[in-house]
Order: sequence, then structure tokens, then C-alpha cells
Amino acid sequence: MKTLNRRDFLRTSGAAAVFAATPGLAYSQVIGSGGAFDDYRALVCVFLFGGNDSFNMLVPNSNAEYGLYAASRQNLAIAQGDLLPITPPGQGSVTYGVHPSMSGFQNLFETGSAAIVTNVGPLIEPTTKDSFFNGTATLPPQLFSHNDQQDQWASLRGNVPSNTGWAGRMADLIRSGVTEQQMATNASLFGANLMQSADETVAYVMGPGGPLQFEGFSLDPDSILFQQREAFRRIVDAQYASVYERGFADVQRRAIDAADTVTAAIDSAPIINATFPQSQLGTQLSSIARLIAVRDQLEMKRQIFFVAAGGFDSHDDQNDNQPGLLADISDAIAAFHAATVELGIDDSVTTFTQSDFGRTLTSNGDGTDHAWGGNQLVIGGAVAGRQLYGNYPLLDIGGAEDVGGGRMIPSTSADQYAATLAKWFGIPDLDLDIVAPNLSNFAQRDLGFMIS
Repeated sequence: MKTLNRRDFLRTSGAAAVFAATPGLAYSQVIGSGGAFDDYRALVCVFLFGGNDSFNMLVPNSNAEYGLYAASRQNLAIAQGDLLPITPPGQGSVTYGVHPSMSGFQNLFETGSAAIVTNVGPLIEPTTKDSFFNGTATLPPQLFSHNDQQDQWASLRGNVPSNTGWAGRMADLIRSGVTEQQMATNASLFGANLMQSADETVAYVMGPGGPLQFEGFSLDPDSILFQQREAFRRIVDAQYASVYERGFADVQRRAIDAADTVTAAIDSAPIINATFPQSQLGTQLSSIARLIAVRDQLEMKRQIFFVAAGGFDSHDDQNDNQPGLLADISDAIAAFHAATVELGIDDSVTTFTQSDFGRTLTSNGDGTDHAWGGNQLVIGGAVAGRQLYGNYPLLDIGGAEDVGGGRMIPSTSADQYAATLAKWFGIPDLDLDIVAPNLSNFAQRDLGFMIS
């Protein structure tokens, strides 16, 4: 057996933990404004990678509006009789339905636990078709590009480069109110992401099923791997002259402590009876439910979770693939909401979707291409539900919101969407412009879909 020296052991045993488990367990410096929170609130972002075709997720089913939809969508149109009806008030003669695969979401909507924000997307300022084409509108860079528009949703940066995301900036702002938390405010079950990146705080990244443990270690005292773990602990607890060695050792130490603390808490969580789909998204949301169940044990007051699902870049085979994708979203979100009701915490947990962009109304023959505005779902006991928020456009090729091929200009900005969630989370109005830097360009700072 090869003998490892201290430096080799640090390198081979701990390097992965820098990326896999970097917690914010203890804060030695208090920044931000506001005092300690006396309640619990959590936001859960469900990101749909690839660009969800959300104008097939929410469809007008009144005859005139459906006729425009069917003419625009061609072979991708959902049959009018198959749509699951929803009954938002205040829509005049226009009625709506959701995709036939989304019965779980339909039930949440109709019982008042969900809302839909319509035609929302990254904007720097209000934009019209005229201002788009005559060049007077300031536009987000690289429209219709996956990476760029994912970054726009995550950072709300507009044309200004940013290494932080809006959830990361929220965590920095509330840092003085969560000093007792044993887990970072931001936690991701889908890898490191820009939305949770911050200047001062660090997101805790775990696997879909919970904290990632160091490979080659064991908590069983009778195992040789436990002795290896203890040896590693002695190494990271040693004194080092170099600031880089001390910093690296500190990351490893905090990674071990975080995994131990959070794993022990989850292991003591009560059984949750809600049935989650056996999918990547279902697994992630099930893990979050267990983490929320032990919020008191971890002394948590504010949490922002990031989960995701892929497969929404539907250039091909959309009619075959979209039903399963939307069913997974609907079933997983419905199960998660049921779990929060079971835990008696549904008024304090809000789930919301984001996606790269909407998709073209026109068909490319087998699917759709990259577009702009789309519809997003918001679910929870604090949601002012059974409502559509924003302005749902006429789905008319060449219409007032179409900048080509059925690419709809958003009528509501991602900044307004994020700011509404941030305000409910506890960010003062004065600080919302830090969270959403372009918010001041829009007249409505709060879209109204959250109950204070």
C-alpha cells in the first residue's frame, strides 16, 4: 500500500469537496441590513433547461383565441378538447386550459395554491415591437442564446457584467438575520449555479438525494475508512504557515462538518407520505422536503433551493417528448406541495419555475426554435392563486408582440418576477433594486402574486 504524505492526502481526498460541498455554516462577519428573522420562509427555483414551450403549457381555449393559437402552432397545437380547463377570474370572454399532461398542476391552480405569470422574460426596459425594430430599445445581449439567457435569468444583469446572481445577492442582504443557521441560505441540488453566486455568502451544493460525502470515508468506528477519515481530520486541523494551505484546509473542514450536520438532520426527519415521481426532479424535490422537515433542528429561517430538469430544447420530436416533460413538472411540483401541506409549512414555502426562454409559435416541422417570452408557474400556500398575472399575448404570427416566427416580446420582466418573490422572502423594498437591478425601469415593482 502506497503511503501518502500530508500534501498528497489533502489533494486526493478532499479536492472534490471544494466543488461538491461548500457550505456557509458559520459567519464570522455580519453584513447586510435588518435584524434576525422570527419566522421561516423558503423559495424553491425549478429551472427547466433548454427553453420550455410554455405556450403549449398554458393555452387559450375560447374559440377565437384558440383559432389564432391553432393557426400559429400548426402541427404542434394541442387539441382544444384535450386541454384541462382552468378558471382564472377577470379574463373577460377569454378562457384558458393547461396541457393535458398537467392534471396535478390544474388541481393546484383550481384550489388556489398556484398561479401563472404570463409572457415573462429578461428585459432591461419596457420594449415594444416598434422599439425593438427601430433600435431604440435597450435589449438584453445575445437574445435567443441558451447560455446568455440562462445567465440573464440567473443574474438579471442586463448589459452589465455580473458574477453574482439575484438569489446570491438576497443571501448577502439578509446575512445579519440568519447568523444562527447551520446550513447556508442558498442550497443547490443541481450543481453550482450563477443564480446563487454571491459576493459574501457561499451556496451549499449537494447531490439530488442529499449531501455528498467524501469518498473513502466512513462514520463506522470499526471501519478502516473511519480511521482514514480521522487521519484526514487531523491533517486539516493542523497549523499551516501558508494562507493558501489554511484556506484549503478550512474548506475541507467545513465540507465535512456540513455533510455530517445536514446528513444527521435528514436521517432524523419524519416520514413524508407524499408520493414523488421517480425522476431526477422528483428526487430533488423529495430531498428538499426532507430538509425543510428538519428546518428547526438546523435553526433555519431563510432558504433558497435550486433544482432543475433538462430536455426542454425541443427542436425535434416535441409532440413525443413534451407530454412526459410537462407531466414530470406537474407531478413533482404537486407532490412537493402536498409534502409541505403534510408538514404544515405550505404557507412558508414558494416554488417557482424559470427557463431559458419561450419557444417559437411556428413549427419547424418537428419542433420549435428559440424565442423569448414565456409563462412561469408559482406554487405555494402564500401564493394569491387561481390567477393569471401579466398580459397573455394574442398568439398571432406577425401580431403586436411577435418579433419573428412567433417570438413574443415579454410584457413582464424577469426583474419584476424576481422582485415579487424577493419581497415576500423578506427583502425590504429599498433593497429590491440590488436584487433586481433593472427594476426601476418598470412601473410595477410587485406583480401581486404573493400574499405578504
